[in-house]
Amino acid sequence: MSRRNRWDELRQDRLAAPAASAGYERARRAFELGEQLRALREAQHLSQAELARRMGSTQPAIARLEAGRVAPSLDTLDRAAAALGAELVVTFQHPPRRNRRQLSG
Repeated sequence: MSRRNRWDELRQDRLAAPAASAGYERARRAFELGEQLRALREAQHLSQAELARRMGSTQPAIARLEAGRVAPSLDTLDRAAAALGAELVVTFQHPPRRNRRQLSG
């Protein structure tokens, strides 16, 4: 068995663990929020420094948010929304259901 196959199997085993799966999900959400923040900021032709000034934050903090390297608090998201003239909407949803064919696939 090649080293790559062993790593791929080990990675799959580790990702199957609930803690790892939850960690990846948190990282995905932080990344997606960062993408949305950057898109809103760029649509208004604002620099990271200007957004930070409007939020009472720093440019490096905005860079970390946009890169998805931190999970923002609701307070931070509220301040970002206010600085961008946007509405913050937080919802709960049931995850999409998978059918048997997708699970066995």
